[in-house]
Amino acid sequence: MGVLALRLSGAGPSAAVAATPAPFRLSDAEWRKRLSPQAYAVLRQASTEYPFTSALNTEHRSGTFRCAGCALPLFASATKFDSGTGWPSFYDHLPNAIAERLDASLGEDRTEVRCARCAGHLGHVFNDGPKPTGLRYCMNGVAMKFAAA
Repeated sequence: MGVLALRLSGAGPSAAVAATPAPFRLSDAEWRKRLSPQAYAVLRQASTEYPFTSALNTEHRSGTFRCAGCALPLFASATKFDSGTGWPSFYDHLPNAIAERLDASLGEDRTEVRCARCAGHLGHVFNDGPKPTGLRYCMNGVAMKFAAA
């Protein structure tokens, strides 16, 4: 994978200030050993899991959704909502948790969301979410792990 031009997405409107995470890098062989084949395809190759297949769709406990690659906290459970799309969706992210870049891979401009620490592909963000942000972070469940509070 080449060098990515990532723009760190700062704290959302309700988030507190946090330090930018130090980079987390592994060789391709180390990533393949660390991740399941499906998680590797999503996080390292920007694949997409099938909708309505993630156990995280029905996760409603209090806690934090973390990157499955490097364990960086990404989303608080309080910001999760049912978008009806089949993927875990959030209206805000934790401070300095994500990076964004332009994705024109399907012939249209979308905003790709990556982990700010390991640059793993998480999903995309859209402008059709609920208040207070109006954003929908549509994430691949296999790219995250849930940590109950």
